[in-house]
Amino acid sequence: MLVADDHPMFRDGLRALLTSTPDAELVGEATTGEEAISLAQRLQPDVILMDIKMPEVNGITATREIVQDSPHVRVLVVTMFEDDGTVFRAMRAGARGYLLKGARGDEMLRAIDAVGDGGAIFSPAVAIRLMDYFAGIRPTVPPRAFPGAQRSRSARSSPSSRKGKNPEIARRLYLSLKTVQNHVSNILAKLRVADRTQAIIRAREAGLG
Repeated sequence: MLVADDHPMFRDGLRALLTSTPDAELVGEATTGEEAISLAQRLQPDVILMDIKMPEVNGITATREIVQDSPHVRVLVVTMFEDDGTVFRAMRAGARGYLLKGARGDEMLRAIDAVGDGGAIFSPAVAIRLMDYFAGIRPTVPPRAFPGAQRSRSARSSPSSRKGKNPEIARRLYLSLKTVQNHVSNILAKLRVADRTQAIIRAREAGLG
């Protein structure tokens, strides 16, 4: 594991946390984005804990270069910034997770395990902001000619699609199942769709995938 952060006290805290964990091995520390890129190329760590604001090269640019050069290296962003723009830039750069620096030690270790196992993870505050963002998206295409007919056809298949993913979402985001169900219901209602399939179609029509 590689830690990339220009704050000595934060690196000290992470070092203490990781060295006290039997399954974690700290292979290096970087204090600049350029150093993070160089160490990642040389050490090929499984996971990098990446700060956003660093000298020379910021964490987002460093993440992009590292992932392009070594796609198997997984980057977990650990930062104080939680604004939508920074979160989305980090995700587009290839980060597999986004955690705020106020996270507890056990939350940090769970996030590292999740990203190391190939999953994607966000701190609860960031996850809720992302859900709210996508819930507020307005479709840019004209409404369907017969929305009622389309809704009735989709409704017959919606129970399984509504139930199938929620436990997995709850597990990955460390949220309660009820919280995830409420967010999913709100998203579907705001998008005026009956199930996830229609939500995905709306997202693609809006240019999100």
